Amino acid sequence: MKMKNLLVASCLWLSFTAVAVAQKVASPNGEVQMQFELLEDGTPAYSLFYKGQPVIETSKLGLILKNDEHNLINSFEVIEREESDFEETWEPVWGEESEILNKYNELAVVLNQKPTDRQMIIRFRVFNDGLGFRYEFPQQQNLGHFIIEEERTQFAMTGDHTAFWIPGDYDTQEYDYIESRLSEIRGKMEGSITDNLSQTSFSDTGVQTSLLMKTDEGLYINLHEAALVDYSAMHLELDDENMVFESWLTPDVTGNKVYMIAPGKTPWRTIIVSDDARDILASRMTYNLNEPVAIDDTSWIKPMKYVGVWWEMITGKSSWHYTNDFAAVKLGETDFENATPNDTHGATTENVKRYIDFAAKHGFDGVLVEGWNIGWEDWFGNSKDYVFDFMTPYPDFDLKEIRDYAKSKGVEMVMHHETSSSVRNYERHMDSAYQFMKDHGYNAVKSGYVGDILPRGENHYSQWLVNHYQYAIEKAADYEIMVNAHEAVRPTGVARTWPNLIANESARGTEYQAFGGSKPNHVTVLPFTRLIGGPMDYTPGIFEMDISKANPENDSWVNSTLANQLALYVTMYSPLQMAADFPENYERFPDAFQFIKDVGMDWEESVYLEAEPGDYITIARKEKGTEKWFVGNVNGETPRTSKISFDFLEPGQKYIATIYSDAKDAHYKKNPQAYNIRKVVVTSKSDLKQWSASGGGYAISIVPAEKKETKGLKKL
Repeated sequence: MKMKNLLVASCLWLSFTAVAVAQKVASPNGEVQMQFELLEDGTPAYSLFYKGQPVIETSKLGLILKNDEHNLINSFEVIEREESDFEETWEPVWGEESEILNKYNELAVVLNQKPTDRQMIIRFRVFNDGLGFRYEFPQQQNLGHFIIEEERTQFAMTGDHTAFWIPGDYDTQEYDYIESRLSEIRGKMEGSITDNLSQTSFSDTGVQTSLLMKTDEGLYINLHEAALVDYSAMHLELDDENMVFESWLTPDVTGNKVYMIAPGKTPWRTIIVSDDARDILASRMTYNLNEPVAIDDTSWIKPMKYVGVWWEMITGKSSWHYTNDFAAVKLGETDFENATPNDTHGATTENVKRYIDFAAKHGFDGVLVEGWNIGWEDWFGNSKDYVFDFMTPYPDFDLKEIRDYAKSKGVEMVMHHETSSSVRNYERHMDSAYQFMKDHGYNAVKSGYVGDILPRGENHYSQWLVNHYQYAIEKAADYEIMVNAHEAVRPTGVARTWPNLIANESARGTEYQAFGGSKPNHVTVLPFTRLIGGPMDYTPGIFEMDISKANPENDSWVNSTLANQLALYVTMYSPLQMAADFPENYERFPDAFQFIKDVGMDWEESVYLEAEPGDYITIARKEKGTEKWFVGNVNGETPRTSKISFDFLEPGQKYIATIYSDAKDAHYKKNPQAYNIRKVVVTSKSDLKQWSASGGGYAISIVPAEKKETKGLKKL
């Protein structure tokens, strides 16, 4: 990764021996302003303004320590402060653009707690798009090992904002988003908690980050965290009488939140703010608050488009397990060779070769196979420690034949490691499993953490599990393996430092369309919330919306039009994209499938054309290394006419735009497969008015054209 340090200004140190007056720091463009102060009892506090409007009212800062009468809450004095500014441009290994500007003004306040003579630093970084701050604990005599019982970080809202939220939960983010006033969260909480294979809610007003809000004055506010490392994930607990959010950390099995050692630091607490929703989508503050890349050679980390034996199992057409003969399985002892196949197993040699052929024919990079390894008969719900070894195949999956066949076709296989949340077992096998992958040419792994965590009582988002996920990423980097982690903690920009974390799930993905469906506007919210911290393996590209056609016993419906599914490849950013449907469904709609084959995965530039959370998003992206552009529009429940300009194109150049749009009678429920395709000539002066159906959208492929190629085409 190439770094361009443009300016690092000198630091100014000032000393204080008493309570300091309010200290203000503005963003480089002056539009965001943070104010720090100590309250009368020595409690640190801050407030935030955007273009002179209050965003966060006076909010207290501090931490409650276990078995400590003084805590780190009040009785502080400011003994030093450091002001500095910083600017760099860095190049991500993959991303929504080829260069990212990291520019901020910083204030570091050194606090001393008078009764204990303990020191704590609160570091604030003010960007043009918001604020990040964290607690730091220097090496010192009076603070070594300590347990954080709770972090008391407040976010005092200025009113009863409209929020897009999911319920606070220690074990899952797989919920549909609720749009409501803050004051309505308590009344809507019970109805928002839908079934999951592992879930632990904790409060009637607790919600998860990344949280998006919109004020009545038209400000968009996002609350999240960055650089979540060696700490537990933060939720937000709302005091709905005063409209004040306070941090709520995920506990471990004993109820403790975080084990700390000085020197140490917390993750960054982040507030992104703008009066334009498009700026929230364009913010890279979360990445900028993470450390630079830690991998010396990143040439093996490459964006990837794949298909796979997955949707068969999700819809219930096929099974992960091989036989129905056994009530329980013990690796190395159960006789699978003489077991009776169930005739529904999806990961057979023959079936997987069919997917490999399809991938090779249509230019896909890889094929994912789930259910290939023994142990799926009793993998879930049995509190089983030694559940998989990640290396032993079922009798009907010829590992070597598949390996050689894929290689002969120029297709990579994507490994699947479902841990069944038996974390010790995964760490027990990790080195051998990663080496097994390298020996067989698997360069990417989809890991999973379905079910309740083992050790028993641990939570998916506790400090111990956060450390496990980080361990898995770093261990994978040792073997030059890319990781796509499902059911892990939601991302917080850590992929800047470890770009082999090429995708996460960590939200309600396409699989839920086969489990009863998601709201039509779900994909108009995720880029404002979940994707703020990193890309999602959303697994789009479903062309057959009626799940009963794959499995008559499943009457679920994919709440999306086909054109909407195409647009997701642009609006739901990920360097790892799956064409998730069955090959035969793509063969039914070859003209629409062409967009999935053509669309890029790694981008030179992204332009956010239209955005309103819960309603619509329109994004244009330029493919890295080419002159091709792709546009995606996803629409919520209400039909609308999108209006965009092509002024992002190179002036003077003509392009051919292939527009994949909803037909006039399209509707996500009534007529989802109704679409139109047309080709037109566009330039930087062109404008488009395009209707999008309920749950619909459109996708556009734009390529430079020679004069002769435009003959006979209409100019837009």
